[in-house]
Amino acid sequence: MHYFAYKRNNLFCEDYKLEDLAKRYGTPLYVYSAKTILDHFHKIKRAFAAIDPLICYSVKANSNLSILKLLIKNGAGLDIVSGGELYRAKKVKCPSKKIVYASVGKTKDEIKDAIKSSILMFNVESIPELNRINEVAALLKKKVKVALRLNPDIEPMTHGYVATGKGESKFGMDIDTVRNTILSQKAYSNIDIVGIHIHVGSQIVASEPFVKAIKKARTLLKDLKKRNIKIKYFNIGGGLGIIYDKERPQTAKEFAAKVLPLLKGLSCKVILEPGRFIVGNAAALVTKVNYIKDTPYKRFVVVDAGMNDLIRPSLYDAYQSIVPLKKSIGKKTTKGKASDIVGPICESGDFLGKKRYLDVSQADYIAVLGSGAYGFSMSSNYNSRPRSAEVLVKGNRAYLIRKRESYKDLIDKEIII
Repeated sequence: MHYFAYKRNNLFCEDYKLEDLAKRYGTPLYVYSAKTILDHFHKIKRAFAAIDPLICYSVKANSNLSILKLLIKNGAGLDIVSGGELYRAKKVKCPSKKIVYASVGKTKDEIKDAIKSSILMFNVESIPELNRINEVAALLKKKVKVALRLNPDIEPMTHGYVATGKGESKFGMDIDTVRNTILSQKAYSNIDIVGIHIHVGSQIVASEPFVKAIKKARTLLKDLKKRNIKIKYFNIGGGLGIIYDKERPQTAKEFAAKVLPLLKGLSCKVILEPGRFIVGNAAALVTKVNYIKDTPYKRFVVVDAGMNDLIRPSLYDAYQSIVPLKKSIGKKTTKGKASDIVGPICESGDFLGKKRYLDVSQADYIAVLGSGAYGFSMSSNYNSRPRSAEVLVKGNRAYLIRKRESYKDLIDKEIII
């Protein structure tokens, strides 16, 4: 469910007409629906209410400060993966005991900053990382809580680039390594191993991969319990899929119905790390048609947003729905002919969609829906293009939550010698 809909043939975000936003703030423009974000967050909260989990929103999906603040005010914690995301978390005053820190490549400085910030725990991906955290904690004279990330070695049934629970991926540790590390906890004098963490991938639409991973972790947790080793936290990660095209993803309620029976008897505080599920369908990338180009081979709709603004279609060959901001507004030059929706970047891989039927003309606006997750957060300045502005809509009011970059911003950190 999202709050982008046509009213009187004009596409709205909640109660605000997108064309008005495009004319007011320019394009390309990311537009977010606050109602959609909160609706999806509360769906997960309600679905898992029986076990009262800590829900840590995955910052990497979309790290805009206003979006983080909106979720934190409604009770969310944050799942971070870098020192920059920790900085953002502190900027919006996320309670430190609601911050969990993943990533396979934490530096000494990042670890030091996180310890000084008194985060809840690190999700540890390897033994060398555990050794480093122990060393830094010793220097700071701190005892640090960690969860060990278990790689369950399962097929998550998603794109290979976002599959993190397969044995050959760089993430986590095998079950024997996790078990043996917990059994030798005394070797880490400044570490308190309090949790097990799993995360099998992203954009997973079925429950089976989650169930398989949780069952593997349950086996380990029960074995540890027999040895009188208490594990306080079980972090089941995120990865719930959303609808981009013809997907039929499980709802939060259906997901909870499958996994709650596996969690209730574990005596662990459960942590969830949803990202895409919360923000994915909460945004549209609005872009303007610059040209309509016909060739002997195909038709191109050339817009002012490119792969630097939204890389998912180019990087993952991902499908996202593309619609006009105005429906049925007279005779259109693209009527009846499929078009590739392409941007201005000097790459053949610069496209937002292929073989789409859109009734649009030059200077019309279109919207790429489902752009809230890994849209702006993966954008870049490739081809020296300033990154777009971001707007958050609440009902019939719109708030600029990120200014459009200027050419000066592009070179601000550079030094001419």
